[in-house]
Amino acid sequence: MVRLYVEKPNCIILAISPANQDIATSDAIKLARDVDPTGERTFGVLTKLDLMDKGTDALDVLEGRAYKLQHPWVGIVNRSQADINRNVDMIIAREKEQEFFHSSPEYAHLASRMGSEYLAKLLSQQLEAVIRARIPSITSLINKTIDELESEMDHLGRPIGSDAGAQLYLVLELCRAFDKIFKEHLDGGRPGGDRIYWVFDNQLPAALRKLPFDRHLSLPNVKRIVSQADGYQPHLIAPEQGYRQLIESGLSYFRGPAEASVDAVHNVLKELVRKSIGETEELRRFPTLQAELAAACNKALESFRQEGRKTTVRLVDMESAYLTVDFFRKLPQEVDRAGTGYPVDSAGTGPSTPVDRYSDAHFRRIASNVSSYIGMVSDTLKNTIPKAVVHCQVREAKRSLLNYFYIQVGSKDAKQLALLLDEDPALMGRRQQCFKRLELYKSARDEIDAVSWSR
Repeated sequence: MVRLYVEKPNCIILAISPANQDIATSDAIKLARDVDPTGERTFGVLTKLDLMDKGTDALDVLEGRAYKLQHPWVGIVNRSQADINRNVDMIIAREKEQEFFHSSPEYAHLASRMGSEYLAKLLSQQLEAVIRARIPSITSLINKTIDELESEMDHLGRPIGSDAGAQLYLVLELCRAFDKIFKEHLDGGRPGGDRIYWVFDNQLPAALRKLPFDRHLSLPNVKRIVSQADGYQPHLIAPEQGYRQLIESGLSYFRGPAEASVDAVHNVLKELVRKSIGETEELRRFPTLQAELAAACNKALESFRQEGRKTTVRLVDMESAYLTVDFFRKLPQEVDRAGTGYPVDSAGTGPSTPVDRYSDAHFRRIASNVSSYIGMVSDTLKNTIPKAVVHCQVREAKRSLLNYFYIQVGSKDAKQLALLLDEDPALMGRRQQCFKRLELYKSARDEIDAVSWSR
């Protein structure tokens, strides 16, 4: 157990041996020699000089002939058992010790360098010299530890103020830190925002391609819709009502992909909120605030989703509300077999071929024309739906995600703010321990700086 202490390089070793035993067999000297072979830290102390046999002395040891050390040997005389039993005062014991050395013929010439008082003075001088030599490294170690503790305190968070103003300021600072990380995810500083582009570049086009237009524009369905649109009187030249019904019912399929794009981006934004809260280190100490912030953000995102749905569905409805006339004017014209004239086709190359308006070829041409128009609208919506989603959801999330939460926080009193900033007890305990250590090291540094060492 002693070795654990004396092997440390900053430890001063007192190798205490009784004078009435052979110094060569001293366990203290052996241990000191093992851990301090140069003897720089070892002080030899010889006790029980008053108990040596008559005619013997310890001058060979005290004068360094029997075993030489870098520092001089010191002899001491402690209280006897009888003195201890009589409760002899330590001051009297020290006086008796000095009297022993001064009155002893053998040790009188060494009396000024013997005794407990001299040993204490010698050790104090050595300790002061060691400390003076070690001060630069000690100061460096203290400063390094203070920096580490300061960093840990920043990680754990500083103590919270008790007044409502300080608490509100802290909440707003935490919100700003979260908002910064959230925007970094959207703008590309952190991963996650690219998933929104994936929705527009992959999910939306794939959903548009999967719409059941083949079934909708199948020959039997086109015949049925055109016939129903004509009613009791068949169309004379072109089945305009049939065209309109085929197009309007076909365009209604676009609502599904539009709403799915809105929902997909909504889910991405929710996930980014969750990740951003987790990545905001300052928030980790406040689980209640994390929950409140997540709930407020999700509520705001839900309102953005509703607005996104309205806007994208409105885009689809706008396409149904007014058809692009120029598209149909550019199509080749058809003439009934019963007609008297043959109009020139749109290319101007010659007269159009008369067709029977009840033939399969006539209905296939209608289906082809409607398919081309729906394809044109699909290309348009593939570009406009992402614009609407970004405008209503992504842009608003960047601009006003926390507005609802700010309104909530602004209406809370000091007690409610304190509940919002309720911390994990384990974290509070770690901060308190860290703070105590930090204050202790700062005090030690101030003490060292205040000491004026004599040169």
